[in-house]
Amino acid sequence: MLKLDVQKISGIEVLPLIEGAKGISLTTGETSGAWAAAGGIGTFSAVNADSYDENGKVIPQIYHGRTRSERRQELINYAVKGGIAQAKIARERSNGKGRIHMNALWEMGASEEIITSILEGAKNCIHGIVCGAGMPYGLAEIAAKFGVYYYPIVSSARAFSALFKRSFKKFTELLGGVIYEDPWLAGGHNGLSNAENPKVPINPYLRLVALRKVMNEFGLVTLPIIIAGGVWWLSEWEDYIDNPELGITAFQFGTRPILTTENPVAKAWQSKLMTLKKGDVKLTKLSPTGFYSSAINNKMLSDLIERQERQVSIVSNSGFKIQMGNKEIYLDESFKQHVEQWISKGFTKPMKTPDNTVIFVTPAQYEQITSDQRNCCCCLSACRFSSWCQSKGSTGKIPDPRSFCIQKSLQAVAHGGDLDWNLMFSGHSAYRFAEDPFYENNFIPTTQQLIDRILTGY
Repeated sequence: MLKLDVQKISGIEVLPLIEGAKGISLTTGETSGAWAAAGGIGTFSAVNADSYDENGKVIPQIYHGRTRSERRQELINYAVKGGIAQAKIARERSNGKGRIHMNALWEMGASEEIITSILEGAKNCIHGIVCGAGMPYGLAEIAAKFGVYYYPIVSSARAFSALFKRSFKKFTELLGGVIYEDPWLAGGHNGLSNAENPKVPINPYLRLVALRKVMNEFGLVTLPIIIAGGVWWLSEWEDYIDNPELGITAFQFGTRPILTTENPVAKAWQSKLMTLKKGDVKLTKLSPTGFYSSAINNKMLSDLIERQERQVSIVSNSGFKIQMGNKEIYLDESFKQHVEQWISKGFTKPMKTPDNTVIFVTPAQYEQITSDQRNCCCCLSACRFSSWCQSKGSTGKIPDPRSFCIQKSLQAVAHGGDLDWNLMFSGHSAYRFAEDPFYENNFIPTTQQLIDRILTGY
């Protein structure tokens, strides 16, 4: 049995084991409540969370508004009702044990309004707010208003330093800890900077030491660093526990809790996880957020990558000419043969990108892309796929057909949609389900069984 002492986190002593929140409807009141009931910290996702009708059935998030502003309000209403519902389920399921945290993406549409409204409607249910996918400068002030702890997700000491100096230093009493999410290993959206090479991982230990140094300089010696991304067996992280260079540490598990009996993910998804091999999770920059993200490689991801490969620069009057809509454009002459081959294979529809290039898609793809762009429900604060921007109404650029509607895809895959043609976020260690003897014979544990196993070091 691994020696892992309880810690005071979000006001009480708990196991320093945190459930990492996952996308739309994958970490719920059921999963987070079960994690808390086992003595840890459960985290439900407040990103377009499910709400339920009087019979307990999930209410489909269907949009009827004719304008983006109307659909945006529908999205906010769905998100608030769903977040409150999940928080109340988590409190009931936890049996008064552990802690319940809520995860929200700072760059989701209307994030501050949604976070505030959920906290108002779910009082005494939520003990902490976890926030990443952007720079959550307003997070501390919201937490202070409701007297709950807050936990920023960062991938570098530099990011945390900027957050602390600009905002967090005013609300240090409720800063519960700092989540370090390894950008090369974690699932979902990742905090890689433009200066970092997505193909060359950096040792997390060095980055954690740098983060602790900055935290200590700010007087945050007693706050835990919560290590996320790539955590599987704690025995592999023993050097990070009770380490004077790192100080107090806790651990977040994002991928392993998907394979529990409480997780609502489709059984086909759980079966898929058990078959993954190393390298089956891809780190790409295809997300409409503009951030890097990690997801299971499938037909959707392959299609998006191939879409970008069928790309040609637009030039002025010196290249070869094609018809696009009701006008003619000139393309790089050196790509003429490629374009002819693409067209012969059915990719007959050119679509302009914000980078003064053209991609070629099939007529069916064209109809789907343009339909999804028209039906934008403003799920992000800024979306390069639809060109929506909540502060200005538009990003000022044309919609980017090289990306996709992330809200539509994540809703679909979480509610029984096609696993080949929808986005499946995952950490890069997911291939270990197939190698870990704990999951032999397709064994799926309860959350309590998983935490008991984690405490052995394996």
